[in-house]
Amino acid sequence: MTSQDERSTRTDFAAHYAAATGDANAWIERDVIGAVWGANGYTTVDQANELDRRLHLRPGARLLDVGTGRGWPGLYLAKQNGCALVGTDIPVEGLVLAARRARRERIEDRVSVVAAAGAAQPFRPASFDAVVLTDVLC
Repeated sequence: MTSQDERSTRTDFAAHYAAATGDANAWIERDVIGAVWGANGYTTVDQANELDRRLHLRPGARLLDVGTGRGWPGLYLAKQNGCALVGTDIPVEGLVLAARRARRERIEDRVSVVAAAGAAQPFRPASFDAVVLTDVLC
């Protein structure tokens, strides 16, 4: 059963993801984060690179990005090191944008998106080599 918090989050973020982003948004993202990836939060490229370094991701590894939104930084990490990515989030609208970005980056064969709340991941234990949660409260 979906909680009131999950329904509220789904509604709030559906409107957020429906809003068009433009040049000003790209400028801010490039200035604050260091790249334009359609980020929802403020994890920087340097911080994403530090995650990559600490997690020792590589081709064949499986990464779970909880609260992926539009896919930052999970898609970036998958592109950088060749790992497989599963991104989860509540709002389907963000997952659609993440899947589109995976196609644009030509990594869609290694990326899956799943609608799931942060505290209720539908995976068996030890399904992933690493898990990231950036700019997420579960």
